[in-house]
Amino acid sequence: MWHHQLAALASGYHVIAFDRRGFGEAPAVDEAYSQTADSFAVLDHLVEGGRPVVLVGRSQGGHIAIDAALASPDRVAGLVLIAPSVSGAPSATPHEAVRRLLDAIDRAEKSGDLDQVNRLEAALWLDGPLADQGRVKEPARELFLAMNGIALAAPVIGRVQQPALAWDQLDQIAGPVRVLCGDLDVPHIRKRCRQLAVALPDARLEILPGVAHLPSLENPDLLTAHLLDLLADCLRA
Repeated sequence: MWHHQLAALASGYHVIAFDRRGFGEAPAVDEAYSQTADSFAVLDHLVEGGRPVVLVGRSQGGHIAIDAALASPDRVAGLVLIAPSVSGAPSATPHEAVRRLLDAIDRAEKSGDLDQVNRLEAALWLDGPLADQGRVKEPARELFLAMNGIALAAPVIGRVQQPALAWDQLDQIAGPVRVLCGDLDVPHIRKRCRQLAVALPDARLEILPGVAHLPSLENPDLLTAHLLDLLADCLRA
């Protein structure tokens, strides 16, 4: 998912991307674990002297990045959050188009049709729920289906240890934060991004035109340009 950004940023930055358990080549393991601790374990291994880093996360990855900044603020120089989820965020009523897709996904999951789940999740996350299904073409669509298929097929094992809810602690994140969101993303996620940018002490919201929930697949050049600007801002702060 991040290959374009890794290649573009590597000449000026030490860039690290890692697989979450069950989401790539890292297998799920039947044990209790912390996603924040997993993140810091990777950094401990690859970053000399525990130097502060800028964390970039999309969706659940943004959730983990926020939790990491709260857990160890001295190790996080800044955050780039792309349509992040946030534990404890205000509840939202999904748009009717989103509800229809979620209901269809639930039915496909109950029937065991993972291929149909994958196709429906591509419509929700890659195309955007208010856009035409199939809007995003190859090779981005093929890559999404391959990546998402790995996660759908992974065994549901392991017990995630959840930290305290983050939403009411956002005022403790003092470093610079940039919140990015596609203008075709799920409506309640766009709303949450606006709320998040207000709740964080030093945050700026930027809307990405013409993309939904996965800008690094759909328009990698656009996202890379934003990341270059935002990383420079974070490191100057």
